[in-house]
Amino acid sequence: MLHILYIDDRLVAIDKPPGLLVHRTALDAHEEAFALQLLRDQLGRPVWPVHRLDKGTSGVLLFALDAEAASIVGMQFEQGLTRKRYQALVRGWPAANEGRIDHPLARDPERPSAGQTLLPARTDWRCIARLEWPLSVDPRFATSRFALLEAAPQTGRRHQIRRHFKHIAHPIVGDATHGKGPLNRAVAGHLGLQRLWLHALELQLAHPDADRLLTIQAPPGTEWNTLAAPST
Repeated sequence: MLHILYIDDRLVAIDKPPGLLVHRTALDAHEEAFALQLLRDQLGRPVWPVHRLDKGTSGVLLFALDAEAASIVGMQFEQGLTRKRYQALVRGWPAANEGRIDHPLARDPERPSAGQTLLPARTDWRCIARLEWPLSVDPRFATSRFALLEAAPQTGRRHQIRRHFKHIAHPIVGDATHGKGPLNRAVAGHLGLQRLWLHALELQLAHPDADRLLTIQAPPGTEWNTLAAPST
């Protein structure tokens, strides 16, 4: 069963496990399990998706329980009125402890950027810990460095966090599309676990029924405990 983080008469939020699609898509036509259908069957009522998480991303995923709530909340996402926080494991040590990535992105990451309109995209981040593990991907170095970051996207472009960290040469570990294959395989072997190391920690939005801010949180799963204590 899906882990329900929050539910009332209008909204329901789950802690989506990594590897689960939000809904059916031609990009993963072979998949048979989807959060939308699983939650619908679990609750015994229709549910409406109001945003999306990538298949590999875990954490807070929100659905509406009626079409009107879906429209109201969906508009908040479209207008950038929600607030989101993520946790990510990236390659290398950032030079600073925090920063902003202000880099426009093409609308469709599945197509070449050339010829597409570039949309404004901003992601704030801060470093939580710097890690160094005894695994070698480059023969010049006996160890590899990683950083645990918290990211807060200020816009909602598709694959924004993944594309932005690739842009600053700190790709998210486990990202098969925007990351580094040899590094991903080395980390999976070192940790005994293969996944996209990106987790939706928190979502804030205005509740459709009341003039109040709704905050929904999903602590990182136990697999994040496999990350060693920071070296600095």
